[in-house]
Amino acid sequence: MRQSRWAGRGIGSSEVSGNGWRATVSGCCASLVGIGLARFAYTPLLPAIIGAHWFAPSAAAYLGAANLAGYLAGALMGRPMAAKIALPVLLRGLMLLATAAFFACSVPLSPIWFFVWRLLSGISGGALMVLAAPTVLPHVPHQRRGVASGAIFAGVGLGIAASGTLVPLLLRQGLALTWCGLGALSLLLTLVAWGGWPSGHPRPTSGQANRIHTPQPTVRLRALYLQYGLNAVGLVPHMLFLVDYVARGLGEGLDSGAQYWVLFGLGAVVGPVLSGHLADRTGFGPALRLAFFIETVCVALPALGTGTLGLLISSFVIGAFTPGIVPLALGRVHELLPHHPKDQTAAWSTATTAFALFQAAAAYGLTFVFTRSDGNYHLIFMIGAFAFIAGLGTDLIVGVSVSRRRAA
Repeated sequence: MRQSRWAGRGIGSSEVSGNGWRATVSGCCASLVGIGLARFAYTPLLPAIIGAHWFAPSAAAYLGAANLAGYLAGALMGRPMAAKIALPVLLRGLMLLATAAFFACSVPLSPIWFFVWRLLSGISGGALMVLAAPTVLPHVPHQRRGVASGAIFAGVGLGIAASGTLVPLLLRQGLALTWCGLGALSLLLTLVAWGGWPSGHPRPTSGQANRIHTPQPTVRLRALYLQYGLNAVGLVPHMLFLVDYVARGLGEGLDSGAQYWVLFGLGAVVGPVLSGHLADRTGFGPALRLAFFIETVCVALPALGTGTLGLLISSFVIGAFTPGIVPLALGRVHELLPHHPKDQTAAWSTATTAFALFQAAAAYGLTFVFTRSDGNYHLIFMIGAFAFIAGLGTDLIVGVSVSRRRAA
């Protein structure tokens, strides 16, 4: 049946495999540039920006948040832009925008200048997250989509790993040259991806575009949006507080904290591929439930006093699921909306928006809780665990409810 479906589209299996491979490489490059580098490279750059007196500490942190705001805007703008611009052209343009932002940030003309370019880099990342994978996956055989989506989002993990290794090396040449070096790498990756983007689905006419709305949400689809948002909340403790917890909370210093961040990044490199491979074997629904259970345990390990081994496991596993949850959520969207590519893209845009909203709210909310609790790291990690429990509970409750309706 799968062969006939592809044959019905006039695409031979070898052609699908070849085009799918090239498109997957392009998708990986897009996530690496738009999210892996544009967002996560700022973390190790922040001390250098403050140390070089480019901006005051409070202003530098505020400028870092501009990327998160842009990510939310990009997630909202992705589909409207795709309705007006051919997908390959749009995807190339978004990667070029992120590249330009790196070079622009090498010249700190003013806080406003820097804020605008960090905002634009976030918009690029959010739109690429919404559009890149849905553009690629229809050109990949169904039974390989888990691995393909994992490979696409492995770019996020590569960016996290690079932020802990490449940036310190570049900083030896100076802060401005570090931004330019990241821009040069981004440009190279953009060129690698350039010819691999598939044409995608024909762009709708203006009349058709007006009839394309967010798909009628089912109970399971609404639950997935909530689950994906709760997952974002659960990931925030490690993303924001891991290094600080090791350095100040445990008193082991910044060097030790950086080592755990590198381990976090190594997990992020392999996480998407492993989770995608798991989903190909078990289905995306069961894989997503297993992910929530594992995340619940591992995010709580620092709060349970499990020592160095527990912290090592926690850093690696949560690092793996930071990008690894993305192919599972995307695959689940495809399971819930089979054979409807436009609806899948719309639903994925909604899910990405939910993730961005919950992540931003959790970042500010947990920072507030941390401040008001006099730096209680254990409380922060336990809140993350409760978020994952809520996500798993939502899935189980909705699953039972839907099964009972069908039985009735």
